[in-house]
Amino acid sequence: MTGSGRTSARSRIRSSADNNDDDSLRTVKPNLKLRKNRSKDRTSVPIFNVNFKVMLSISFIACFVILFLILHLVKPATDAQLPRVVTPFPAPKIMDLPQFQGEHKESLYWGTYRPHVYFGIRARTPQSLIAGLMWIGVKEGKYDIRHVCKNEDDLSTYGWINHNGRDFGHQLLVDHGLTLATSFLKSKEDGSGYGGDWAVRVDVQAEKSNREELFGGGAQLFFYLADEGGNVLSVGGDGLNINENSLLASGSRMDIGGWQLHLKSMDDLEVHYSGFKTPHFHNLSDLVKENLAAQIRKYALLQLSDSSDDSPNVLVYQIIGRIPFKVDIVLISGTDSKSSRIEERISSLTDASLTNQLKEKEREFDDKFEKIFNLTGKVDSDSISVGKTAIGNLIGGIGYFYGQSKIAVTDLKDHVDYISYWPAELYTAVPSRPFFPRGFLWDEGFHQLLIWRWDIHISLDIIGHWLDLMNVDGWIPREQILGAEALSRVPEEFVPQHPTNGNPPTLFLVLSDVVDGLKRNKFTATEKSEISLFLERAFDRLEAWFHWFNTTQSGIQMSSYYWHGRDSSTTHELNPKTLSSGLDDYPRSSHPSGEERHLDLRCWMFLAAHCMHSIEELLQKQMTPSKDYGATTKLLSDFELLNQMHFDDAYGTYFDFGNHTEKVQLKRKEIMAGHNYVTHQLVRDVLESPQLRLVPQIGYVSLFPFMWRIIPPGSWILEKQLELISNRSILWTDYGLRSLAKTSSLYMKRNTEHDPPYWRGPIWINMNYMILSALHHYSIANGPYQDRARAIYDELRSNLIRNIVHNSHRTGFLWEQYDQSNGKGKGTRQFTGWTSLVVLIMAEAYS
Repeated sequence: MTGSGRTSARSRIRSSADNNDDDSLRTVKPNLKLRKNRSKDRTSVPIFNVNFKVMLSISFIACFVILFLILHLVKPATDAQLPRVVTPFPAPKIMDLPQFQGEHKESLYWGTYRPHVYFGIRARTPQSLIAGLMWIGVKEGKYDIRHVCKNEDDLSTYGWINHNGRDFGHQLLVDHGLTLATSFLKSKEDGSGYGGDWAVRVDVQAEKSNREELFGGGAQLFFYLADEGGNVLSVGGDGLNINENSLLASGSRMDIGGWQLHLKSMDDLEVHYSGFKTPHFHNLSDLVKENLAAQIRKYALLQLSDSSDDSPNVLVYQIIGRIPFKVDIVLISGTDSKSSRIEERISSLTDASLTNQLKEKEREFDDKFEKIFNLTGKVDSDSISVGKTAIGNLIGGIGYFYGQSKIAVTDLKDHVDYISYWPAELYTAVPSRPFFPRGFLWDEGFHQLLIWRWDIHISLDIIGHWLDLMNVDGWIPREQILGAEALSRVPEEFVPQHPTNGNPPTLFLVLSDVVDGLKRNKFTATEKSEISLFLERAFDRLEAWFHWFNTTQSGIQMSSYYWHGRDSSTTHELNPKTLSSGLDDYPRSSHPSGEERHLDLRCWMFLAAHCMHSIEELLQKQMTPSKDYGATTKLLSDFELLNQMHFDDAYGTYFDFGNHTEKVQLKRKEIMAGHNYVTHQLVRDVLESPQLRLVPQIGYVSLFPFMWRIIPPGSWILEKQLELISNRSILWTDYGLRSLAKTSSLYMKRNTEHDPPYWRGPIWINMNYMILSALHHYSIANGPYQDRARAIYDELRSNLIRNIVHNSHRTGFLWEQYDQSNGKGKGTRQFTGWTSLVVLIMAEAYS
């Protein structure tokens, strides 16, 4: 692989450049001792008789030439040492477009961009001032600090009820009888620093029966402020008597100037603090626990120490009050300005003024939600409520991350080394705050199907950030684990990204939607202009992305493709996983090889080619024979060719192709582990030799040609797909379509001793949305199966909405997947990534 075996490219470049500079300087440094000796021998045989000024001029020119060579020859030589896999794509960055600068950039500067914590604020800058909330919760009689979103905290519910993605959000958290409502509001006024001011309201309630029993009548909050840049934070004053002085902390930064943090409340509160100096911000709750534990040991008091390390960059404030109570915390920026009007701005963001603004923002959210999705009359009020929570959580879960991906590179001897991607920032939605609070490439395309409808500017900003992560080869790491906070949530073995492996290019889904929206005049004149400029700047990167897939993932046969990264030597997997496909353990050929043909990837390439062709036409690009996306679209939509490669007449559906046998099982065997130590493990047992054939596993992959509407409306094959979809013995359930047919040999089979079935039966909402989209298309396309498609569409849509809404009311959450037997939510909860597509299902808004 290009660039493999380089373990520390950046350090090697730096040392190489330093050595070359030193050598160059030595070549031009005058030897004073030698000149002195020569002056003594001036009367000996003269070689040259040259004017001193001429010699000085020649020396000056020589130095200039040498310096020029150093800068223009040595530097490229060192640059060449940088492996291709960590070399950025050589084109202007999308995020440098004027439309993402100025007012747009400032308006999005502050936000709730820390999705992994229950409540967190940061700016879209690498070293930000960050804020967050902790509290003491009770579970089964045990007290613990809540901070990072964790399923094991077992909160009854939590999440953003509404969030507009810009300057407002309202969240509800219910923790075993304790209810916290957190609100966030931004304001930009005269005198504000860059990005403006922000306010946080925390409203603490509890059921009367629980107040004394569980909490002793009171609750304890911890609000913290930390400076990632290491700037010193100053405590507001001695004693922190908020009745006399609302100032909690102050400081200064290059981005926002002077700032102050104030606390206001009409309730009787007790406030304590502690200051820390630390370079680490992913474990702040540990610092609080340690401080509290020391206080308990010394004084038997559960309160912070009211002391600080020297020059602290973290300040934590403990707020104690009798339930119910309410507290407003405000950050005022630009306090060093002559026209800062601090008291006036504090007043406008606290008490009754804040209450009125929050109510108005909530009304605006409701109005915008109805205007965009138009659900009234389509679904009931319970469904609308769940829909608002879904969109609020998706948008409220947008995060900002900064760091370097870890890349695994393999040399010719299969030795794996790890190198770092360039430092990069990412602004993105996340699949799940407690379990997947980071960027996933294939999830993001589904997220953006919702977000572009909500706010096209935010959507383009997110897509631009993703495309700017592309390397020189056109590859984008599929999982973005950037920064210490993100790394702290991922086991080490899952951190490295493999540059041979792709991920479904779902961003083409949303770009196709946006281009279609341009054709249908869904945007304002300003939005049209900005979208066109975006597509123009992004075009080279999209071409490179398409080319990467078209070359690195192509199969032996023309117009065939296969996902790289499957383990052909595994001894513990029933069917080697295809993680790069996004469908993980969905059954593929039993024996991975270069002769595979993956149906889903072929269809993703059809989508990508079709989208590129549409953009090409929109921008009036000159087509070239080597990049004829129209011809590629035509090839990949060739119905006869598709059927020759992937259709099985006996089953009446489409399959992958590869080296396969159905006679594979997991069998418990004795395995020698170490010195005379025997373990019993489930290992892969192959009972017959594989053959090149279609892989007879009916499921989501079988329906990809149907999803992409490649099947003509009048074809008998369409009728077969409708039969498979509606057959209860195959894919149909009362809760949605199964991921794998009940008739499949691997239906609900474990893939290893430790891996339960994932895409082998459970219901996934992103795929059901795509199938619904196709059913809707065929229900309005003239053909003999139009009415049948409509009937299936109506029933499937109703089943999905009813089950998701029912689960949300029963459990308080949207789920990663749903059980195909009883409809119950499974996997991780608070999965408001692509499960939020239920809003588009309610709205009947399809690609």
